[in-house]
Amino acid sequence: MAGSRAEFVKQIPETKLSRLLFADTRLAVIWLIIRVYVGWQWFFAGYEKVISPAWTGDKTGMALKGFLAGAISKASGPHPDVQDWYAAFLNGFVLQHTTLFSYMVAYGELLVGIALILGVFTGVAAFFGAFMNMNYLLAGTVSTNPILLLLEIPIIIGWRVAGWFGLDRFILSKFGVPWHPGPFFRKK
Repeated sequence: MAGSRAEFVKQIPETKLSRLLFADTRLAVIWLIIRVYVGWQWFFAGYEKVISPAWTGDKTGMALKGFLAGAISKASGPHPDVQDWYAAFLNGFVLQHTTLFSYMVAYGELLVGIALILGVFTGVAAFFGAFMNMNYLLAGTVSTNPILLLLEIPIIIGWRVAGWFGLDRFILSKFGVPWHPGPFFRKK
C-alpha cells in the first residue's frame, strides 16, 4: 500500500465569504428578513388551504384532484411541462390517495411557514419548503415556486445563522445537533 487513508482525508477550509454569509451572526438580520418572507408565503398558502373545505373540509381532496388533473394533462405534446415519470407518479399514486395528500400539503405548508417565521428548526423547515416547491415545479406550476426555492436553498445552507433571531438560537444551544448533543442530552 502506497498511501494511508489519512492521505485521502482532507478538510477544505471554508472561504471568508462563505463563513460571512452562512456562519456569521452579523448577517443574521438579513437571514431574518429572507426567512420571514419565505415563511409568510408558506403560512398564508397553507392557511388558505387549511380553512378551505376543498382541502381539509367536507370536500377534502377536491382541490388537489383538480390540481393533479391539470398537471397530468401537461404531460403530453412535443415539449411537455410535466415529465412522463412524474405524471405517472401523480396518476398512479398521489391521485389514489388524495385525502392523505390534501392534508399533507395543507398542513405541511402551514407548518413550514410557522417554523420559518419563528426560526425553529430553520434548515429542516426550509428543506421541506424546497421539497414542496420542487414538487410544484415538477407538476408544471411556476408561480412563486422558483423564487421561493432560490431563497430556501441558501437558508438550508445557512441554517446555523438563519435562525439566530428566532427560537433556534435557544433550542440549538440546549439540544444541540446530532453530531454535537447539547446539555439537554448530556449525561450528568
